[in-house]
Amino acid sequence: MLAAHRSLRLSIYAILAAILYLPGLGRPALWEPDEGRYGEIAREMVTSGDYVTPRDDFELYFEKPPLVYWAEAGAIQIFGVNEFGVRLPAALFSIGQVVVTAALAEAMLGAQAGLFAAIVLALSPLFFGFARFATLDPALAFFLAAALGAFYAAARDDSFSRPQARRWMLISAAMLGLGTLAKGPIALLLGGAIALAWMAIERRIRQVAQMPLVWCIVIYAAIVVPWFVLAEARNPGFMRFFIVHEHLERYVASSEHGWGPWFFIPIVIGGTWPWIFFVPLGWSAMRADDGLPESAKTTSNRRAVARLLAIWFVVIFGFFSIPRSKLGSYIVPALPPLAIVAGYGLARMPALNALSRRRLLAVIAIANLAIAAAVFVFFEIVLAPINPELGVDGILIGDALAGGAIAMYWLGREASRVPYAIGAIALAMLATAPLAARVREDASSISTYRNLARTIEPYLAGDCTLASYRHYVQSLPFYTGRREGRVEYWGELSEFSPPSPGGSSFLIGSDARLRQVWSSGGCMILIVNDRERNALASSLKPAPVVIGCEGKKLALYNGTLAPPPGASDCLKSETKKRSPQ
Repeated sequence: MLAAHRSLRLSIYAILAAILYLPGLGRPALWEPDEGRYGEIAREMVTSGDYVTPRDDFELYFEKPPLVYWAEAGAIQIFGVNEFGVRLPAALFSIGQVVVTAALAEAMLGAQAGLFAAIVLALSPLFFGFARFATLDPALAFFLAAALGAFYAAARDDSFSRPQARRWMLISAAMLGLGTLAKGPIALLLGGAIALAWMAIERRIRQVAQMPLVWCIVIYAAIVVPWFVLAEARNPGFMRFFIVHEHLERYVASSEHGWGPWFFIPIVIGGTWPWIFFVPLGWSAMRADDGLPESAKTTSNRRAVARLLAIWFVVIFGFFSIPRSKLGSYIVPALPPLAIVAGYGLARMPALNALSRRRLLAVIAIANLAIAAAVFVFFEIVLAPINPELGVDGILIGDALAGGAIAMYWLGREASRVPYAIGAIALAMLATAPLAARVREDASSISTYRNLARTIEPYLAGDCTLASYRHYVQSLPFYTGRREGRVEYWGELSEFSPPSPGGSSFLIGSDARLRQVWSSGGCMILIVNDRERNALASSLKPAPVVIGCEGKKLALYNGTLAPPPGASDCLKSETKKRSPQ
């Protein structure tokens, strides 16, 4: 029955993933800085009508290409300027990636492996988190997985010269082109490196000559080139900045988000928990002749699949481990091969002998209990002081992990009940999904400023100036619809066009200039970190009035309107929520 109705199965996976990722998608405030930045770029595209030149706070912003901005702008036009519209593309790309991964696993290893691969990917903590977070990596991960899936479909034929194989290669080229528009040439570099390395190991490198390379280049160029040409024509110097500064120099020299080469090891382990435990089982089952009545060709194909998945993961893991600049989201494109291998391991669980199965389940249960205890301690000691609700979240997540571990071990002792054991741990991870969403809302005071924006919005009537002191709150322009001036802060917004403080009222280059603007008689709201308030209060005339706060930031005001009720509590209560930036 599993071998039939493939399209129906994939549709069911898509529906279930949508049920998992879409509810409550717009409830949390935009997280600083990424969600605020990408949401504002998309909003400015909609308001300006310029879909060629990305802008953040109306400054040129060429760090990334525009496909995800376009998708977010389209969602904003349909659903309005809100968090749901900003996050919807990431959720849709993630849903698509679950389907692509399931389809690829099924083509490689059978329908059961496809089902389990979908479960593993959809319920991996890292994947779930970024499926509900407005960033570019879900799009890159989707297009890269689709490109490699199409490449594998072409490579299954003995020759790339066959019509069906050529069609799959053209689809692969199109997916790499869209991936390039999502996050840059990294899509082509990673996809090409993985495919060529696998063909070399399989001793099929000469078959490259059979590929429709000319047509692949034509399709790739037709997708990628128009925007790059237009962007360069309208913004001379864009290509050098984008290729040299944002890719080459940043890869070899940037220390932004600087971490050592070990950074992604705990990210991968924690981000795929608890499914990472089934990867060794899946890998050994794919590599070994386990005695099943399979032909030698089938065993050889399965080992070739194992090598492709290993190369896929190792190339991405290794590539992003080399530079010091790292973010956890960078490793998302490496999750599908792990999900497929772990999914195959889950499918092979009933074939394990009783002793090996019980040992594996015991290790998983003990590890899960340890993680549950660690989560509880971390939430109670570190996060509960920020918001007591986070302590409750930790207890609930710990209970879910512990309960799932115990149920999995108890049910999995008998081979006939292994599916129930897998279901138990899947339900436990499913239970943590809404809890993780709740954690994000309860931790909003750490790095969101929606409430602050709503507080200051009535004070921004007319030509009142909004500015931030020595930082830039990315989400304030999104929520207020107003440009945010910057005092003694240039940051990434000045990388393409160097700042000229005297040439723009939105760039205030010194404290002396700030004092002039503040005392000029015009209305001004200044966003400051709470630790900076005392120094500014003594230097600014008229004396600033606190009209709002959130997290570690305060809104200072020089106008005549009365502060809102409760503003005086900011100096007493908000300091309890301080957290390092």
